[in-house]
Amino acid sequence: MKFSLTGSEIGNFRLIYMKIKTAEFLVSNTEVAKCPDSSLPEYAFIGRSNVGKSSLINMLTERKSLAKTSGRPGKTQLINHFLINKNWHLVDLPGYGYARVSKSTKKTFQKFITAYFEKRKQMLCAFVLIDSRHEPQTIDLEFMRWMGERGIPFYIIFTKADKLKPKALERNIEIYKTKMLETWAEMPEYVTTSAESDLGRDEVLNLIETINEQFIRE
Repeated sequence: MKFSLTGSEIGNFRLIYMKIKTAEFLVSNTEVAKCPDSSLPEYAFIGRSNVGKSSLINMLTERKSLAKTSGRPGKTQLINHFLINKNWHLVDLPGYGYARVSKSTKKTFQKFITAYFEKRKQMLCAFVLIDSRHEPQTIDLEFMRWMGERGIPFYIIFTKADKLKPKALERNIEIYKTKMLETWAEMPEYVTTSAESDLGRDEVLNLIETINEQFIRE
């Protein structure tokens, strides 16, 4: 089962303010078949190497080291499952576009990332992380196009917003919108975040909780 929201529905969510009571690591692996045998909804976080994924996950869960952070691109090389509040899974996926791994390793990563999105039915929504400091990157655009072509629901998370002045951040996001609209009918919904200031934390958790509630009703 897949769940998605379109248009401006994200702006119409009622505020739920999810409280993260428990967050625990479950398992790491490279095979989708070995992912947790569970019907709990799960949410995947993915982006280019060094986009700030681990820092974002730690910020969302209010745990300093739930996800291991590193300055070395490509450190996350496994599918990592975390159980949140005993009722949903947060999935930390390897980044795409590794700068320091071999071609054969890169192909292996791409293979199980693709398999994860195509086979993991309880994955209700993905969050594609984009570094807000940079111009639109071809690899990000290609990955989101791949997701869109397969009907995989996702939201964009612009990371590291604290590294830019407000006007620069706004300008960069507008550039991204313009680029996306060259091939998309409408700009995918997005949230702007900062792991340093907790910006966007409530918005992301509100999204997840709202989708969880819809999932339960269905």
